[in-house]
Amino acid sequence: MSSKIIVLASSNAGKAREFAALIHPLGYELHLQKEYGVTDVAEDGLSFVENALIKARHAAKLSGLPALADDSGICVAALKGAPGIMSARFAGVHGDDVANNEKLLSLLAPYTQFEQRRASYVCALALVRHAADPLPLIAIATWDGYIGKEALGSGGFGYDPLFIVEGRGLTAAQLPESVKNLISHRARALRKLTVLLEQDPLE
Repeated sequence: MSSKIIVLASSNAGKAREFAALIHPLGYELHLQKEYGVTDVAEDGLSFVENALIKARHAAKLSGLPALADDSGICVAALKGAPGIMSARFAGVHGDDVANNEKLLSLLAPYTQFEQRRASYVCALALVRHAADPLPLIAIATWDGYIGKEALGSGGFGYDPLFIVEGRGLTAAQLPESVKNLISHRARALRKLTVLLEQDPLE
């Protein structure tokens, strides 16, 4: 029996490997959108779920196949949820991790107490069977912690060097990758999605 193909609305090969490891045992093959000539789409939603759906529907429309997308970022309570959906371009340039981290530290400078610097990484996953799917599979997960006062650790990406994982006393960038991939927001959302897929498999 052949595997069902799902298009991943991303160009990130590392993300594809991480996702594939969990959904392949369920009988699905994951392929990057570029294999089907799918380009990026404007992420103009107001929430992580909306942006994930925009990307998934776009990939499904252009590929003619089921599509999976994620939208993730970090939300800081003291900043009313910012950077939020703007996490990757918080400082103005998409993907400039150093500038994004510096801006976050600057904004949080007045908040000197640990409890004032609470934050959560968020991941929303959306899987659509086709572009107009009225009942997409949605999985949302968070990873709680705090924003430190300096960057620590050399692993990970994004805000990982600042994000102190609750209960571990280490930043996400200090965790072994194998540990991070088990407990991160994305790992948690993926596990939720696999449960949904087992309950409601793609036809």
